Amino acid sequence: MNARAPDTARNRVLRLVKRQGIARARDLQAAGVPNATLRRFVEEGALEQPARGQYRLAGAAPTAGHTIAVAAGIAPQAIVCLLSALRLHDLGTQTPREVWLLIGAKAWAPVSPAVTLRLIRSRNLHEEVGVETRTIEGVKVRVTSPERTVVECFKHRNAIGLDVAIEALRDLIKRRRGRTDELWRIAKVFRMQNVMRPYLEASA
Repeated sequence: MNARAPDTARNRVLRLVKRQGIARARDLQAAGVPNATLRRFVEEGALEQPARGQYRLAGAAPTAGHTIAVAAGIAPQAIVCLLSALRLHDLGTQTPREVWLLIGAKAWAPVSPAVTLRLIRSRNLHEEVGVETRTIEGVKVRVTSPERTVVECFKHRNAIGLDVAIEALRDLIKRRRGRTDELWRIAKVFRMQNVMRPYLEASA
């Protein structure tokens, strides 16, 4: 039987970071690892910092949602939306190079973030409507549901293109990734019924 590795600070950190994918500095500090130790591990090449206050194993292969996880760590109150939400839900064919985030009209915007962000500001986020939480690389990510994502694609059709919204709607219905009643309920919340009705009828 193999001998168990000693429970050193390095091993505790590496186990935690490996388990989470991306670990926040405050989580590591709560586990008894001071900032000085984290800086030393980065200097020694054991850890990498994809963004300020975030750590991952050096050389670890990022997941498909890595940039989204980094963005969510930078702006935890933001909601992943539009093209980035489409990618997470595997709807349509968009592969955005930036992370689309929905934030409040007066919310703080990250300065010099580690990943490219596309911020959509809203006076009323309707946070209670169609927002899911999932975990990506150990980071809690708030993302619009498939139904809300499609509705918001129509709402922001001038920014992303009507063809993208129509493609997402057709894909949602074809793959049964969303329920029509839920889609219509959210369309009413965002006052998109009249805009979406002809495309929804054509896709039925």
